[in-house]
Amino acid sequence: MELVIATRNAGKLREIRHLLADVGIEVLGMDSFSALPEVVEDGETFAANAEKKARTIAALTGRPVLADDSGLEVEALDGAPGVYSARFAGPGAGDEDNNRKLLATLADIPKSRRQAAFRCVMAYCLPSGDCRLFEGRLAGLILDAPRGDGGFGYDPLFLVPDHEKTLAELPLEVKNRISHRGQALREVIAWLRDTSASRGPASGTQL
Repeated sequence: MELVIATRNAGKLREIRHLLADVGIEVLGMDSFSALPEVVEDGETFAANAEKKARTIAALTGRPVLADDSGLEVEALDGAPGVYSARFAGPGAGDEDNNRKLLATLADIPKSRRQAAFRCVMAYCLPSGDCRLFEGRLAGLILDAPRGDGGFGYDPLFLVPDHEKTLAELPLEVKNRISHRGQALREVIAWLRDTSASRGPASGTQL
């Protein structure tokens, strides 16, 4: 089975490829196709953005597509940055820009009120337009300074209390096991396997 991952984020694609390495699914990035457009993420929810991306790319490539929208929700900021996580510091902002803005925004917030969660919604869509959604969530705390060299996005600021490390400090295998994206993707994998088993290998990609 071929599965297109609707992202140009190299870190995200690397994590998903790693998680699917032993599943028997050939993962294709968007760079495997020419002239695919950027899909504007203008939805008000993670689910809306993920489904829009997956539907659009599935229709253009003629293949099953997995897309996700994920972000950081900080309790003290009423759930912000949320769907604006990738552009929290403005259009074209990079990871360091977003992290600096988050630290500045939380400068007066004590450690006891820095609870946050990463949320991920994945959409699996067929060229026919049929879609299914899956979700994962990881709770943690926002530090007052980055730690670790791995991961991407807000990972250096996101402490996982059970491990006493940030996502940027954890080995990729551990991060994938506990992360919001890993949780959602395991739901996708389990559902694909169940669907394939119930309908037979010839129709395993059908909904």
